[in-house]
Amino acid sequence: MKKKICILGSTGSIGITTLNIIKRDKKNFNLILLSTNNNVEKIYRQAKEFKPKNIIILNKKKYLAWKKRFNNKKIKVYNNFKQFNKIFKNRIDYTINAISGIDGLEPTVKIIKHTKKIAIANKESIICGWNIINKELKKYKTEFIPVDSEHFSIFKLIQNKKHKYIKKIIITASGGPFLNKKTKRNVKISEALKHPNWKMGKKISIDSSTMMNKVFEVIEARKIFNIGYHKIDILINPNSYIHASVIFNDGTIRLLAHETKMEIPIINSIYGRNKVNYKTKNINLKKINNLNFSIPNLKKFKTLRILKILPYKDTLFETIIITVNDELVDMFLNKKIKYDQMLSYLFKIINFKNFKKYCNVRPISIDQIYKTRNFVRKFVKNYVVKKNV
Repeated sequence: MKKKICILGSTGSIGITTLNIIKRDKKNFNLILLSTNNNVEKIYRQAKEFKPKNIIILNKKKYLAWKKRFNNKKIKVYNNFKQFNKIFKNRIDYTINAISGIDGLEPTVKIIKHTKKIAIANKESIICGWNIINKELKKYKTEFIPVDSEHFSIFKLIQNKKHKYIKKIIITASGGPFLNKKTKRNVKISEALKHPNWKMGKKISIDSSTMMNKVFEVIEARKIFNIGYHKIDILINPNSYIHASVIFNDGTIRLLAHETKMEIPIINSIYGRNKVNYKTKNINLKKINNLNFSIPNLKKFKTLRILKILPYKDTLFETIIITVNDELVDMFLNKKIKYDQMLSYLFKIINFKNFKKYCNVRPISIDQIYKTRNFVRKFVKNYVVKKNV
């Protein structure tokens, strides 16, 4: 029987990778839904090739302009995620959420009851609304798999191990483009985007250059694996061959290595344990013999200091950190602020008293998270404009 599949955010890099996996084994998959925000040209080409039953286009103008073209292909097209009840008559087998940003939270929560398994590549959803997501996962008994390479690796390493036996979880970091360089005052966008190992989008590449992505990954790990921050460390592994390590109380250490390809976590999440036959290279002896682990330099990667001020429970403060960083990275990429300003503004803003108070506010709804996000967006824009006048 064919697996019924849904890809939220099919036009992004994770969505495209997932479709490439399905392409190699089309006879075993039935695409129920693809979605995009703006990239209608791309999703139209995907629809022609993969023939999904349904499409969601969130951009209202583009939805109205392209609706007829999809209907001519006998594909039903919708404009929002409220239509899930119409689209899914029965529970499907697998969903991957590849939507970027906090906007991925609502569809994540809404689709859980419609799918037997959900793979989440959207770290913002987990960071801002994990308690809401987890409640739905338990309610509908939906299997969850993280597909961020680090969290997928931790997930594999601690399977069938009780948390009380875990001494330490180690998340690895490449160190990005500035690991062995001095970060100049006037860093060029092209320099910050030049990741040594991974091909990634612009936003995540900038986060990698500042190591802000590792701050997010630590928060994500704390939430997913329900383990304290004191048990999570970051180590630099410049060649990105080891993605995570777990130290157990019995004295053993497990490490997980794989090539720098997102195909590996995704294909494992689709096919399930022991059912994957992925053609990979033999052990890369050059990399395994030159792991070169080191502790991150906090003077160079100042963003890691944020880990010291994080609350030990789920709060709206995580939404504030995500949003402030998102806005500042966007401003840097659009040449409105400089690289060093991006970092200095980040620390100043998240330490304001009117934001620190959110360390005691638990997120209780998607609407509350989105309202907080929208308020912070406006604040950051106004603050930067005033400072740059």
